[in-house]
Amino acid sequence: MDFAFEKDWLALVRLMMERFGDEPDVTSMVFAVGLQEAGQGAKRYKKDEKLDLMHVGVCTLLEPLGHYVRDGEDEEGWPHFRTGTPIPALTPEEQEIMMKRALLDYFAAWLGRDTGENLVD
Repeated sequence: MDFAFEKDWLALVRLMMERFGDEPDVTSMVFAVGLQEAGQGAKRYKKDEKLDLMHVGVCTLLEPLGHYVRDGEDEEGWPHFRTGTPIPALTPEEQEIMMKRALLDYFAAWLGRDTGENLVD
């Protein structure tokens, strides 16, 4: 990882800690994206709903890379996606870096920077 990427990542973790109180991991950040995008608000979610929120988060984060295409929302306001370009075979470490970069771009405005600085093809 490069210095600017690591600096931005630590800044995002710090902001998430200030906002939510606990140190987040990639999974909890993806869940937060899913909550934001689904617009369902704070409530208790069943296991299958949590998985759906994670799916929305992953699809949203990988959409700018072309791996998912948003098809719209259902009658309950849940976003729906279809697959786009296949995700390349990546090691677990490469997957984590891809998701971190996507999270940084998703939260770019919050971090006070331009989007697209951390996207990888």
